[in-house]
Amino acid sequence: MRILWFNWRDLKNPDAGGAEVFTHEVMTRLAKMGYEITLFCPLFPNAARKEKIDGIEIIRSGGVFTVYLKAKQFYKRNKDRYDLVIDEINGKPFLSPKIVGNKPVLVLFHQMIRDIWFHETHFPLNCLCYYYLEKKWLSAYKNIPAVTVSASSKRDLKEHGFNKVSIVTVGVGTTPLVKVGQKELEPTIVFLGRLKRHKLPDHALRAFALIKNELPHAKMWVIGAGNMHEELKMMNIKDVVFYGHINDDLKYELLRKAHLLFVPSVREGWGLVVTEANAMGTPAIAYDAPGLRDSIVDGKTGILIKHKSPKNLASSALTLLRNPDLLKMFSVSALAFSKQFSWDNTAAEFDKIITQLVPHVEIELEKAIEELKKSEQDIEELKKSEEEEAVSKGVGPLLINTKKDHTLKELAKKENVSNTW
Repeated sequence: MRILWFNWRDLKNPDAGGAEVFTHEVMTRLAKMGYEITLFCPLFPNAARKEKIDGIEIIRSGGVFTVYLKAKQFYKRNKDRYDLVIDEINGKPFLSPKIVGNKPVLVLFHQMIRDIWFHETHFPLNCLCYYYLEKKWLSAYKNIPAVTVSASSKRDLKEHGFNKVSIVTVGVGTTPLVKVGQKELEPTIVFLGRLKRHKLPDHALRAFALIKNELPHAKMWVIGAGNMHEELKMMNIKDVVFYGHINDDLKYELLRKAHLLFVPSVREGWGLVVTEANAMGTPAIAYDAPGLRDSIVDGKTGILIKHKSPKNLASSALTLLRNPDLLKMFSVSALAFSKQFSWDNTAAEFDKIITQLVPHVEIELEKAIEELKKSEQDIEELKKSEEEEAVSKGVGPLLINTKKDHTLKELAKKENVSNTW
């Protein structure tokens, strides 16, 4: 099956996050199953316009705002190449149902943006998007099959009138530890994520400053980059190390050594960083927000803060850091919980949904018919060519037909074309 996949970023984009990790992990596994996948996404500085990564054809065109028009133009030029369009929504959608006609469309939806608009955009755009545009955009998809990653996101879609919503579990990009490993000697907090306003990394740092007042030897690691980086450094909190973008090996090493992960986000689709930390035996303390209330089992694999503030974030962390036995129980439970997640399972669930939407047998039958039609055309062209050649040489009709029958039988045998076709 040939899939055209629209998304606002690919994994190489400097602003890529958990949603792009999800997409890439699923696509690479679908490609290994035999799917032919083209990812269409915007260009970014120093990016190639076309490249192949892990079996995925990536085509980049347009920018953050123009990629939607470029996607529409690309589809119109190449619509016959694809059997299915996957429209991945992250804020503004590609509005595929309005451009693909009768071709099947599947929506991949991570989370509503909702209150994130007020953190990442300014007035009046934030109000326009929150109160009107997001609802208007999503209305085009109400009758389109949708895939999402959490019960929270499914609930949001249902509230917006979506009729067909499936949930696939999020995987984890490493093998969970056999048992909880050795942690740092000093109480260690880690923040992992983009340094964007809706992630509230400043809340994590303010909470750590309060912890530092109680536990002077505590330290914090901040992993990730974003437009708040300099602002956060200027908070000038002692014993905070900013790592920026790092490779997976170092990321998982730091997660393994840390005692707690802070996730004070406004909302998430799921919260991939939670599952990654859990796989390293590290529980999370997070704000009780959509997505995070799905990835965290409150009071067992982590703690959800109902009344969101750095003070309450710090208070919950201190409760665990001052009680090693309780912290160990959370760590063991978090690790055990993470072992049910894998990208192989995610891709298998995704494959099942696609197959139900566009059965493989239907696609294979269409391809077989196309091949037979092409073989028939080849035979007709050969017949015409031989007749013209025979006429030019003055060969009689009987000889032409005898030679023709022999040639056609050989070609039909070679092409495996039925004599009754």
